[in-house]
Amino acid sequence: MTQPPAPPRAASGTKPPKKRRVPLWDNARFACIVLVVLGHATQRLTYDSDVALGLYLLVYAFHMPAFAIISGYFSKSESPSRRQMARVMTDIVAPYVIFEALWTLTKWIVEGNANPNFSQPSWTLWFLLALAIFRLILPYLALLRWPLLWTVVISITAGYWSNVDSTLSLSRTLGLLPFFTLGWWLAHHDVVARLRLLQRRRLWVRVGALGLFAVAGFVAWFFVDTWRAVNLREWLFYDASYADLGGPWWSGAVRLALMAIALVLSLAFFALVPRGSYWWSHFGQYTMYVYLLHSFVLYPFRETGVLRNAEPTWLWLPAVIVLSVVVALALATKPVRTAFRPLVEPRPAWLFADPALAGREGHRNDPTGSRRPSPTPRR
Repeated sequence: MTQPPAPPRAASGTKPPKKRRVPLWDNARFACIVLVVLGHATQRLTYDSDVALGLYLLVYAFHMPAFAIISGYFSKSESPSRRQMARVMTDIVAPYVIFEALWTLTKWIVEGNANPNFSQPSWTLWFLLALAIFRLILPYLALLRWPLLWTVVISITAGYWSNVDSTLSLSRTLGLLPFFTLGWWLAHHDVVARLRLLQRRRLWVRVGALGLFAVAGFVAWFFVDTWRAVNLREWLFYDASYADLGGPWWSGAVRLALMAIALVLSLAFFALVPRGSYWWSHFGQYTMYVYLLHSFVLYPFRETGVLRNAEPTWLWLPAVIVLSVVVALALATKPVRTAFRPLVEPRPAWLFADPALAGREGHRNDPTGSRRPSPTPRR
């Protein structure tokens, strides 16, 4: 295996070169989190609108696989240092416990009952557990000769086991593991730099990607009754066994096909993501705030039924799309980050035998992937 090129060594007496952010990744991460908000916001509209359901299926066909690819790209397979192990606890596990407790309290206040169970993640929190497991097993996967192949086999096989369910988010974790591993593999083999994927895209690539999404969107809408009948949305969640979905013995082939579709759409998505830096690009550094907080913003809409039986669809669906973008932007702003930092980025020094492990480093890295050195230019 070829190793990614090492960053140039600093001359004696000089500061090491500062890592530069690559706008593509910040743009892609922010676009992904907007799709996360959009998917959750349109969920109530899908019961009464074929167009909304078609959009919902299109989004769910690739947005979390794409997010997993990005997260894997920024993950390391080397044996973790003490600080890196501590970061799994402070950046992923601690926020999970905090927000799971908040959701339990919210359900008790609003619904009058609650069943505290930290092994069953509430609503959006499953991805935090998935990230923690991804990070823990990646060093072992990296030891294998064909890690991508093995993770595809694991994903397909897990669907046949009914005891692999939503407990500790295991079903979704194993289902999406190939995409996370793919992201790591791309970085590990320096594929992005080798293929010059950070360069300006050719027009035909962008047109082809747009055409692909147009075809996929049309198929999602035109055959919407078929997708309802086969309960496609549940298949796209990677959250239930094939038996629970009523699938046949060859359901593994269905998952493989869905994974292939997710990969193709993810590639088209990355092809469309702008390469330049824009006023909104830096919000891609703070997707964890949007991910953890947006569900509390959408919760009143879900519970009050505002988006249920909402007509006319031609007005409501565009409004929900705009709302999703606004919510994502607002939750990534500095005032929101300042107010909720103790919850989203807790630093429990009391938790560690060495309290220094809970200290804040100079730059906070979002657990979903934030910073990687720019590739060394090739001669």
